[in-house]
Amino acid sequence: MQVVKDTVVSINYQLHDMDGQLLEKTDEPVSYLHGGYDGIFPIVEEQLHNKSVGDTVDLILEPDMAFGEYDPELVRIEPRHLFPDNVEVGMQFEGSPEGDDEDYILYTVTDVTPDKVAVDGNHPWAGQRLKFSCTITEVRPATKEEIEHEHVHGAGGHHH
Repeated sequence: MQVVKDTVVSINYQLHDMDGQLLEKTDEPVSYLHGGYDGIFPIVEEQLHNKSVGDTVDLILEPDMAFGEYDPELVRIEPRHLFPDNVEVGMQFEGSPEGDDEDYILYTVTDVTPDKVAVDGNHPWAGQRLKFSCTITEVRPATKEEIEHEHVHGAGGHHH
């Protein structure tokens, strides 16, 4: 079966930086609903289209195709008292960017001092070119329910 619209595609993948350092890899295949449902980077989905089980895709992801350009405005210094006593570097908190009370993003704590906490709303790989490689492990027709909900459901049925 080929990868076409409304198929569930399972892949194993690896993501490296441009120096060849492994950033992320799958231990088990991950699945997404193919056909413009935003379950995978659009450029990867485009490259997987019409491929079959066992086929591979290797490509370079420019920042705008992956985690976006680095935005220095998403780095904020906040008063320490706004955070829990046990705040430490690496913790993550949801918050809204300056002047935007409707959209929330995930901020990562990057520094803690007695008076202030620095947080960064950029993805850790924002602004980086990345090497993406994957192998297709399974392709199956999506269920009617998966298409209606625009995402893959687990083996036991509907999971949200």
